[in-house]
Amino acid sequence: ISPVPPYSREQPIFTTRAHVFQIDPSTKKNWVPASKQAVTVSYFYDSTRNSYRIISVDGAKVIINSTITPNMTFTKTSQKFGQWADSRANTVFGLGFPSEQQLTKFAEKFQEVKEAAKLARDRSQEKIETSSNHSQESGRETPSSTRASSVNGTDDEKASHGGPAEAHLKSENDKLKIALAQSSSNVKKWETELQTLRESNARLSTALQESAASIEHWKKQFSACKEENDQLRSKIEELEEQCNEINKEKERNAQLSRRLQELETELQDKELELEELRKQGEVIPELMSECESVSEQLQAAEKKNKDLEEKVRTLRTEVEESKHRQTNLKTELKNFLDVLDGKIDELHDFRQGLSKLGVDN
Repeated sequence: ISPVPPYSREQPIFTTRAHVFQIDPSTKKNWVPASKQAVTVSYFYDSTRNSYRIISVDGAKVIINSTITPNMTFTKTSQKFGQWADSRANTVFGLGFPSEQQLTKFAEKFQEVKEAAKLARDRSQEKIETSSNHSQESGRETPSSTRASSVNGTDDEKASHGGPAEAHLKSENDKLKIALAQSSSNVKKWETELQTLRESNARLSTALQESAASIEHWKKQFSACKEENDQLRSKIEELEEQCNEINKEKERNAQLSRRLQELETELQDKELELEELRKQGEVIPELMSECESVSEQLQAAEKKNKDLEEKVRTLRTEVEESKHRQTNLKTELKNFLDVLDGKIDELHDFRQGLSKLGVDN
């Protein structure tokens, strides 16, 4: 059975989309995904064979090709997943649907197709039994006169029976004649091609002999060129060694010139530093006096810093005490407000009582 259905014979009757799985053949428990994404799953009906199949194709790969038999059962294992076993394929197929509604439709169609397959099987068995019974009865009830006439026959019957055979033999002879004509024309073509091949072989053998002679000539020239090339290589190597020595001397001279320039630059820098040190030596007494005044100012600043730190500690203590007092005041104020609220509620009740008493009076 071809995996992809021939649409002239097999037509889809129901199509949906689902994720396809197959049971793991090693464990027979775990599901193995047969498609990376949701694919089309279709029911197909073969009118000539009167059979039904479930087919699903992912690209060029057939992942489901299951013929439905009356013994199969589709089982819902969850709200969106169902499965059925195929003994011919020796596996169990599983389908994961986007919704429970699609699973229900697929299961209903499976049951419908299963019943149709069962009905088709029963009808085929009845036809087989009926045909066998008819053949047995016709064999028993044939009269002797009929059998005799069929054996002897008349001239008209012989002509009627001999006509199709002669027509068949004539068509076979015509076919043989056409094949013979084609074979003779093919023989001529092959003879022409054989002659062409012989001529081309002769030309190739001549060219091969010429190429062999030219190869010997080129071999001699190649050996001579190789010797000359070896001599040139040795000369080139000698020249390269000389060039390398010259380049090394140039590099040494360049390094010495760079070192000389660096030393001259360093000497100039040292002279500038010496001049600066001399100028700084003249300023040292002034710097000493400034340093003494700065140290005195630093001591005074340290003393002021200590005083300020003492004041900061005092202020922090006062702030803490004020926070504590504020907390106590807030607590007392809250208690007072609670008492005041109670008194106001009492006054409100008292006022309502007075108003009610006035109304009653």
